[in-house]
Amino acid sequence: MIHSVRGCFASAVETSTAAANEETSSFADTEGTVLQDIEVDDTLNHKDFFGVRKLCTPQLLFEHKVHYGHKATALDPGMKQFVYGIRSNQVIFDLDISNYHMQEALNIAAHIALRDGIILFVARLPHCANLIESTAKECGEFAHTRTWRMGTLTDIKSVQKMECRTPDLVIFPSTQSEFGKEHPAVHEAAKLNIPTIAIVDSNCCPDMITYPVPGNDDTPSAIQLYCDLFKEAIARGKKERVKRVALLEQEIATEEQQRQSKLSWKVVK
Repeated sequence: MIHSVRGCFASAVETSTAAANEETSSFADTEGTVLQDIEVDDTLNHKDFFGVRKLCTPQLLFEHKVHYGHKATALDPGMKQFVYGIRSNQVIFDLDISNYHMQEALNIAAHIALRDGIILFVARLPHCANLIESTAKECGEFAHTRTWRMGTLTDIKSVQKMECRTPDLVIFPSTQSEFGKEHPAVHEAAKLNIPTIAIVDSNCCPDMITYPVPGNDDTPSAIQLYCDLFKEAIARGKKERVKRVALLEQEIATEEQQRQSKLSWKVVK
C-alpha cells in the first residue's frame, strides 16, 4: 500500500491532468481551504531560487559515506563516468560529481513541490522502510516501500480500483528491488514519462532515471541524509507556494473590495 498524510494515494488525485489543471488546489498546511492555482514560471529563470544548493556539499556527502560503491567487478558500464577511482577492489564515487547531481535533483524536487505536484518515494529497503515512510509523511507526500505490484503506475485504475492521477515525480532512495534487481517502478515510470530522481549505486544502471545521483544506496546514514535533503527541498517549495497563494488571495480580496466600492458608488449616484 502507498501511505500518506493526505490519505490513500488513489483517493488524493484527480482523474486526468487536464481536469487537474482546471481545478483548484488544496494544501496540507491549510487543510480544508481551497486555493486557486498560481503563476510560478518566473522561478525557472533563477538558477537556485530555493537556495537548495547550499544544503549539500562534498564534505557532507563524505561524512555520510556516500562515496562508497560496490565491488569493482559489479560496476555497471553506465556508472563509469561517476567514478573517482577503485581502492581495494571497491568503487569510490567522485563526490564533486555526486554533489552537482544532488543539487540538481533537490532543485527539481522543490519546483515540483511549488507546483503542488504529487511526489512519490519508492524503495524496497526493509531496514530503512520506516525512515522513508516517515519522511514522506512529514513532507505531506506518498511512499511505497513494500513489494511492488506490477501495473501500480501503468495500470493504476485496475490496481487502485478507482480513477487516479499518476505522480508528478518519483524519488528512489535506491533503485534496487528485494531481489537485487532493478525496481520495477523504474520501468513503469519511464513508460509513462514520469520524471524520476534516484540514488544510483555503482552496480545499477542510470539509463532510465531522469535525474540520477551517483552514490551509496545501502548505508543507513546515507539514506538518512537523502531523506533529510529531499524533505527540506520539498518543504521550501511548499513554503514558497503557500506564500504566493496568500499574496494571490490578498489581491483577489482587494479587487473584490474595489468592485464592491464601485457598485456602491453607482447605486448612490
